Amino acid sequence: MRKQLLERFLRYVKIDTQSVEGQADVPSTEKQLDLARLLRQEMEAMGLKDVTLDSHGYVMGTLPANTPQALPRIGFIAHMDTSPDASGQGVKPILWEDYDGGELTLSPGNVLSPADFPELARYKGCTLVTSDGTTLLGADDKAGVAEILTAIEYLQQHPEIRHGDIRIGFTPDEEIGRGPDFFDVKRFDADWAYTLDGSAEGELEYENFNGAAASVTFYGLSVHPGYAKDKMVNSILRAAEFIQMLPPAERPEHTEGYEGFYHLHSMEASLERTTLSYILRDHDRAKFEHRKEVFAAAAEYLKQKYGEKALDYQVKDQYYNMRMQLEPVMHVINLAREAMQAAGVQPQVKAIRGGTDGARLSFMGLPCPNLFTGGHNFHGRFEYAVVDTMEKAVRTIVEIVRLSGEKTGK
Repeated sequence: MRKQLLERFLRYVKIDTQSVEGQADVPSTEKQLDLARLLRQEMEAMGLKDVTLDSHGYVMGTLPANTPQALPRIGFIAHMDTSPDASGQGVKPILWEDYDGGELTLSPGNVLSPADFPELARYKGCTLVTSDGTTLLGADDKAGVAEILTAIEYLQQHPEIRHGDIRIGFTPDEEIGRGPDFFDVKRFDADWAYTLDGSAEGELEYENFNGAAASVTFYGLSVHPGYAKDKMVNSILRAAEFIQMLPPAERPEHTEGYEGFYHLHSMEASLERTTLSYILRDHDRAKFEHRKEVFAAAAEYLKQKYGEKALDYQVKDQYYNMRMQLEPVMHVINLAREAMQAAGVQPQVKAIRGGTDGARLSFMGLPCPNLFTGGHNFHGRFEYAVVDTMEKAVRTIVEIVRLSGEKTGK
């Protein structure tokens, strides 16, 4: 199992699948289809049924039931794209066997250190995979993709594990919040599903942020600086004023746990036009709505101060906390918890400080909590994956299937 898992993962991360904000099409980048086509080919070669790749880049397939009993149809889902926050082109994965607990020099000037990432220390003696420090790795979420297919292969080799139809789904554009946009829940036809998109061993998540995307654009007037008195309007300075109006203690770098935030993640600036792009996040729905109100109030204040045409702004909801959808079907969570224990994993139930395809899918009628993958430091050059944890994720999938068959078949 381990050999096949690692081989798959190393093959997938070398394929650039970075998604891009602001595109009308799904997938947002054609290169995501490179992996989608490969996955379709591999799934067909494995003998899976109903393998499809649609025009939007969604890959689906079925491991057929191996018993006439009416057992649950369970789905497993992962996303194929990588984050726009760091390059995914030319990924050069490096394998670190029997990690000694110290610094890892990925390439000159790029050092992955426990001093910066203390959780590294817990993986002494494990096998890690990193990039060379010039790109992200792509464990988010190609670790999940590799784990799902490896688990399916294991189930094919062990027909004594009774199961109903197992549905598999791989999605594009999760990193830009559009993964479920064209996900056909009816065609997927699962009783419930799990996304493999978490991080540390044992993570079991059925709460996530409520999320919104927000932007504000300021308009200025360019005049020669030598003759600018009482004429020039510098949009950059007005944007800076807006930035300072949002609570500085409620930025991502100062928050944890259930604390929400205002995150300025990009800015396009010139004297005559400056756009600030934010994401607003909170687990609590009332606090989430308040964050949107604060953002709008700051923009409206500056409109009153500088004039109606001085700026434009918009706030758009992206997804909501899936907890309200999953609490009525807690057997889905309890099954995953029991499966982890059977796989030798201590469940760590926690709230996602982010989003996942499963959040929106849960509101689309497909209950879909999130499971760990073994990846860390997502969206950056120091991303890494722990192969030992990835293997336990595979075993957790297998145990979910096994326990589901045993419990339902009695």
